[in-house]
Order: sequence, then C-alpha cells, then structure tokens
Amino acid sequence: MSKKKVLLGMSGGIDSSLAAVLLLEQGYNVVGLTMQMWDNPEDDPRKTNDGSHASDSIMEAKMIASQLNIPHHTINIIEKFQNTVISNFISEYLNGKTPNPCVLCNTKIKWDVLLQKAKELNCDYIATGHYAQVKKTESNYIITRAMDKKKDQSYFLWGLTQEILSKTILPLGKYTKDQIRDLAEKKGFTRLVHKKESQEICFIHDNDYRRFLNEKVENLNQKVGPGNFISTKEEILGQHKGYPFYTIGQRKGLQIALGEPMYVVEIKADLNEIVLGQRKDLHKKVMWVKGFNIIDHNKVLENTEVFTKVRYKSEGILSRINLFEDKIKVEFYEDVFAITPGQSAVFYENDDVIGGGIIM
Repeated sequence: MSKKKVLLGMSGGIDSSLAAVLLLEQGYNVVGLTMQMWDNPEDDPRKTNDGSHASDSIMEAKMIASQLNIPHHTINIIEKFQNTVISNFISEYLNGKTPNPCVLCNTKIKWDVLLQKAKELNCDYIATGHYAQVKKTESNYIITRAMDKKKDQSYFLWGLTQEILSKTILPLGKYTKDQIRDLAEKKGFTRLVHKKESQEICFIHDNDYRRFLNEKVENLNQKVGPGNFISTKEEILGQHKGYPFYTIGQRKGLQIALGEPMYVVEIKADLNEIVLGQRKDLHKKVMWVKGFNIIDHNKVLENTEVFTKVRYKSEGILSRINLFEDKIKVEFYEDVFAITPGQSAVFYENDDVIGGGIIM
C-alpha cells in the first residue's frame, strides 16, 4: 500500500519545518510549498525581526526541503494576496474598522492555494505548521485548541470549510512550542531554534500600520484629514489626525490632555469623528457578528452557550448566541472590554471551535 501524500505549506521557519519532520516520521510522503505573497522588500510578508525577506524565506524553505529530501515548489500569489488581504486591510481601516488580516489570509489564501495545488500534485492531504488540531466527530470535522494553550492558533481558523478540514493535518497540535524547539535541536536544526519569528502583521515589517496606510493610500491625509475628538455627550474635545489612525480601546498616543485617562470608544468614519470616553464606556454585554462560518453543521444556534473570544489573546467569555438571519447576536454574562468592529469573534465549546465571524 503506497504512502499517503501530503502538501505542506513551508515558510522556512521552525514550525513548518518541524511539521515536515513530524509528517515524515508518521510515514507520509511530504511535498513542500512556499507561497510568495509580497514583492516590496520593505514590507515583505515573511520578513522577520532579523531583517530577512521573502526571497530568503523561499531559499530557507528550499534548503530545509533539500535536507529532508522532499520535493519543494514555490507559487507566486502576490496579486491574489494584494487583491484579497491587503485591499481588505486598507478598506476596513478606511471604514473605521480594525481588521484581522491573518483570519482572511488563512481562509481565503493559504488553505485555498494549498487545496488547489494539492489537487494538481495528486496529494491526499494538506498541512501547515499551525498550533491547532483537527478532530473528526460522527458527522463533522472541527477545529480544536492546540495542546500548547499559549501558542494555540485555533482562533485564526474559524473560516475553514468542511472540505478543507477533511483534508487538513496539523502535526504541531499535540506538541508544545518548547517540545518543537527541543526536537529541532535534536534533528540538527539549531539555527531555526534561534531564528526570530515573524512579527504580528506579516506584511508590515515594522508593525506600523499607520505608516503603511499613508504609503499605500494616495493622499490619505487629504482624504480623511484632521477631525474632532468628541465626548460621549458629543462635546468637541480637540483635534485628531484622522480616524483611520485610531482603534477601539486606544489610550496611548491620543496627544490630548483632558485631566483623566481617556479611551477611544467609537470611530465615526462618516463624520471623521473619534469618540473618547472613560474605561467604563468600553464595557459591553452585547455584540453582533456578521460573515460567520459555523464549522459544526449540526449546531443549532438558539440560546447556545459558548465561550466567545473577541480577540486572539483574550480569554473566552461565557455567552449566549442566537442566529438572526445573516447575523449572530452574542450576549455575554459579564462585561467585555473594548469590543472592536472588524476583529473576529470565535465561539468555543470547551476546546472545540464551533464557528466564528466578524464583529459588527
């Protein structure tokens, strides 16, 4: 019986490289694929804190594949990445939202490209170096948290479909990051252990999204211009530099003195106004979610109790969700701080992701 063939997304980093090692040890025939997503050397999607660029990452992945004696392919998806992830990132900020590009990239780019290429190469499965797990139930495939809860990336995968999940292997899900580092040392990949990991926004080398917007949107300052900071009572408090440069919950960098700590509590893009308030003004118990994907197709959303995460690093908060046509209403059992439109809300039952969507 021939070995099953798996197409692995490889970035040249420790996680995807060790995913290849684990898959080989599990008896799979592994094929590597590296996606070239960006052509600007200053804002490279795989540029890491040590200053490396996409071409370096491609060469790194090729070298790792060669060491492991597995075939390796590259694919140019610059245009697709630009038209999907970058354009959405910019438009969301211009609409007064705070986007999460990793979710969109995973859902609309990485897995889509992997699945398509896997079919071309006659691969049975696809795989990545994400820290999460795929679990098969009686009638569904679902995403569940990784063994390493601190590294868990299940939050970013709520948009994956049943077709994709049925083909997906996530070899790192049962390991901690420390175990992966130890394994890398044992396998002779010491340099990968000490290689700095990519930054938070993969396509912005310095994580300064404000600079990025200024560079990518022609005449941005003229288009949005300065506007008013206003109070929750609609009193003018001062001037801001333009609504795209602020996010919900922001306290630092407002450059306005009002005698007490003030936070961004609302962004009114159509009026170019930023509403400032006290911390208590950011506590809410209700939110609405659009563009959702319910992974567990058997789940009926009628007063369903779940733990909802409103951002990657947050703890899941007990809540009740109900479906209203094309939206989901989320009612929390306790106050939630700084619910941010544009970010993802992800619903968990214990460690299982039952679905998620975009906060309205």
